[in-house]
Amino acid sequence: MQYPVLLPNILSKPLTYESNLKDLSLGDIVVVPLGKKRELGVIWDKLEITSKKFKVKKILNKFHNLKIKKELIQFVNWFATYNLCPRGMVIKMILANFSLDELDRKEEKRKPLKINLKNFELNAIQKKNLSLLRNKNKKFEVFVIDGITGSGKTLIYFERIKDIIQDKKQTLLLLPEIFLTNQFITRFREYFGFEPDLWHSKITKKTKHKIWKNVLNGTSKVVIGARSALFLPFKDLGLIVVDEEHDTSYKQEEGIIFNARDMAITRAKYEGVQVYLVSATPSLETYYNIKKKKFHHLKLEKRFNNNLLPQTNIIDLNSSSFKKNKILADETIAKIEEYLAENNQVLFFLNKRGYAPIVICKKCKKIIHCPNCTVYLSSHKTIGKLLCHHCGYTVHNKSIKCCEKNMNTENNNEFIEYGIGVEKLEEIIKNLFPQKRIVTLSSDLIKQKKQKDLLLKLESGFYDIIIATQIIAKGFNFPKLNCIVVPDIDFSKAGYDLRSNEKNMQLYTQLVGRAGRYSKKSSIIFQTFFPQNKTLEFLANHQMQQFSDNEMMVREKNILPPFSRLISCIISSSNQSLCNDGAMQLKKKFLELKNCKVLGPVQSPIFKLRNQYRSRLLLKFNSDNFIQKELMILMKNLNISKQIKLTVDVDPINFT
Repeated sequence: MQYPVLLPNILSKPLTYESNLKDLSLGDIVVVPLGKKRELGVIWDKLEITSKKFKVKKILNKFHNLKIKKELIQFVNWFATYNLCPRGMVIKMILANFSLDELDRKEEKRKPLKINLKNFELNAIQKKNLSLLRNKNKKFEVFVIDGITGSGKTLIYFERIKDIIQDKKQTLLLLPEIFLTNQFITRFREYFGFEPDLWHSKITKKTKHKIWKNVLNGTSKVVIGARSALFLPFKDLGLIVVDEEHDTSYKQEEGIIFNARDMAITRAKYEGVQVYLVSATPSLETYYNIKKKKFHHLKLEKRFNNNLLPQTNIIDLNSSSFKKNKILADETIAKIEEYLAENNQVLFFLNKRGYAPIVICKKCKKIIHCPNCTVYLSSHKTIGKLLCHHCGYTVHNKSIKCCEKNMNTENNNEFIEYGIGVEKLEEIIKNLFPQKRIVTLSSDLIKQKKQKDLLLKLESGFYDIIIATQIIAKGFNFPKLNCIVVPDIDFSKAGYDLRSNEKNMQLYTQLVGRAGRYSKKSSIIFQTFFPQNKTLEFLANHQMQQFSDNEMMVREKNILPPFSRLISCIISSSNQSLCNDGAMQLKKKFLELKNCKVLGPVQSPIFKLRNQYRSRLLLKFNSDNFIQKELMILMKNLNISKQIKLTVDVDPINFT
């Protein structure tokens, strides 16, 4: 008998094999010959019809007790079509890149979890929303748990996870960043009395193998993970939770490009379970679906303990005085001193890594660029190098080659470091507050092994002053943090990114929410040269819904997402002419698509990235259309140079 077998590789279609093995069926994980090697594969749902004649090889073996559910196979078929990627690469993620030997290795049987569910008292609003969730049917539905920062959204879905555990089903809880997990796991352990399984790129292969098998056999009850956890083969999934659903980290930008939030909704649909989207700042796509009554909306408008959101202070830098430095206005320093005197923590937020974002040659006045990308190199004083934040290129300060004038002077390599990064801000703050304990947080400076100790010190109030990039704005809870300072907030540069205002509003609203969680008095200080900006006004008045309504009007007027759909096509090549010619060639082909507008080609904002020149086409079409099937057929018949790479991004989040 013949069987379709999907292999975890670049192939989009299953290959045909035959077998006399008993009890082979849909979803079985098998071993098959491919060339001279043996490969893993999964028995798929449909044989591929072809007129070609070929020798049908035999399935060699099957793994007993390793089987993928029909619902997951259906999800893979849909996922691959929607995101325009090979099904084989999706099944590779589901098999977690395990080799034949790794999957064959037996694990010790897991001991039953000792679950000690504690009772936490919910307030009236939490109880009301929890009751709404419990009274709904257990079939697929999307619920948005929308509450201001500190309103207790987590406790509501914790209670629902408790219900799922008692029903002997499994829960998948997605978080946008690994850095969030330490504090979150502590909270989870206090609530449930056991450790959940953690799934992300930093865990070992051995741990991954254990978790994967425990998920498959149903002994893993709660998995907390990043994007890739979405592809775990759950035996009996009962609930999916997407925390901080608005976060752009859910978008995978390399390899297989997809949005884990959107894919989580579809996986829940195939599994027939509820999915909760949780955020204080719902994305406009989510807000649109609430308005269209596609998603249920649960709202929490007050903080859990009735504390107020921080008082907003807007400092107009056009008219402020700077006695002690050129960064912080006098009134800002006075406010900081007031909070520090009362033994509060103060957070300085600056979303610029390194020491200085721009380095300029004193002699020729040129800005130092990355040789591989059309971006500036940033100065990083801690490592004594200039660094490209896109390709990772580094050069030592003393090795910079700019111009003959500079290289031939007595003081070789004279450069001006322009602008302020977190390292330079730390230098300034240490001079202003020399007696205070100061820590700087950015992805460059945080070591994985020390994260836990660092977070414990932050929570305990060990550090008086925190200087951080956007890594701090996501889901953290620091009891003594009651003052936040943003040295220069600027919403004026929307530029090429249609989501710029939305991203900024979400980022700073989340940042505001870090302060005043356990205090009746808290402040956030925004220094700006543009105090009349409309987005800043919404932010200062804590008007997320009004901002969303205003942004939706702008998007609808310009027929932009969510009132239309976009597919971004990046054409890249090491040869600039080939890149340009390839983009024009593709545009002519894409014009064959019905009911689709083809925009471009234009140079990407970062025109050269990792030595590849890049042009962009945008396909714009009606929200109700599903052009991927037509586009996939068209792309299969493309005849373009092998020196050109085409990257397709469905529903793009970033436009660099």
